[in-house]
Amino acid sequence: MKKVAVIFGTRPEAIKLIPVYFALKEANVEVHLISTGQHREMLNQIFNFFEVKPDIDLDLMTENQDLVDLSSVLLSGLSKVVEDLKPSHILVQGDTTTAMIGSLVGFYKKIKVGHVEAGLRTYNRFSPYPEEVNRRIIGLNADIHFAPTSRAEKTLNDEKLTNIYNVGNTVIDSVLLAKAKVEKNKESYHNTFQFIEDSKKMILITGHRRESFGKAFEDICNAILQLANENPDLIFVYPVHMNPQVKKPVGNILRSVKNVYLIDPVPYDQMVFLMMNAHIILTDSGGIQEEAPSLNIPVIVMRETTERPEGIDEGCAILSGTSHIGITSAFKVIYNDITKWKQMASSPNPYGDGKSSERIAKILSQE
Repeated sequence: MKKVAVIFGTRPEAIKLIPVYFALKEANVEVHLISTGQHREMLNQIFNFFEVKPDIDLDLMTENQDLVDLSSVLLSGLSKVVEDLKPSHILVQGDTTTAMIGSLVGFYKKIKVGHVEAGLRTYNRFSPYPEEVNRRIIGLNADIHFAPTSRAEKTLNDEKLTNIYNVGNTVIDSVLLAKAKVEKNKESYHNTFQFIEDSKKMILITGHRRESFGKAFEDICNAILQLANENPDLIFVYPVHMNPQVKKPVGNILRSVKNVYLIDPVPYDQMVFLMMNAHIILTDSGGIQEEAPSLNIPVIVMRETTERPEGIDEGCAILSGTSHIGITSAFKVIYNDITKWKQMASSPNPYGDGKSSERIAKILSQE
């Protein structure tokens, strides 16, 4: 019988893998959720929302842990778990350090590795950092590659890999499920975010990527400061990541701005509510680049490169870079032109149809 170890450590991984976990259980596959706890507080929110509990919770993160230390404890911790569990398959998602080490453990122990969201590339080793190198390593370790788009599928073929399946992105499965739940309880969410007024458009911001720390992140914050001052009729909402290299510049630059609301990180369902009610989203998040088109919200990608160019090609998003002028210019292109906004909001989502998890479960159950 198949025994699948689903390994994850961050909130985005959990969001994208839990629907696969449900689909595997529906397909009568023995499946075990293994959490490394790379994003402890944020993970608990996801577990509560989806009403799941990890079978094994390693809780390996410590304060001020660098990538070398994290990789070391992940390798030893996951190696022991896999040795005890003896799965037939390991399933990892995306490009985190947890996913990379999970795939390495599978390779070392000659266990088949499935990679969800395979084939994303920027071909710049340091953008995003360390994710670009992580996912290339996972690609070498993986036996089954679940590509989210035809572009990703082609990339994997070009790299001479085999067992490639274009299944769509499981994040769409999650966001559509969450949207349906949120719509049933709109009033309670509005009560939670009473500063959001129907008479004012809301701009949602997320930003936390490691390669933007330092001057690039200060530029992002200063661009938001300018946009907020130039548009006092708009509400800017920023759930601020807990990393001190994010919290400090955000607080220093934006804390005193009247129409900017800096809030703590929110549970997944509340983030979906915020996205549903946004007029424009400014983000460096890969997941939000994929989710927002399903909610018909235009996106400005505050990164120098993106491994998700399909949204830009389709017209759902604009790549602004991280410079002050790049972000403010991209915002004005959308906000000052209602025709442009409508075109972006109505562009089809190139990332999935909500059935990706079923496809993955079917493939794994027959593997």
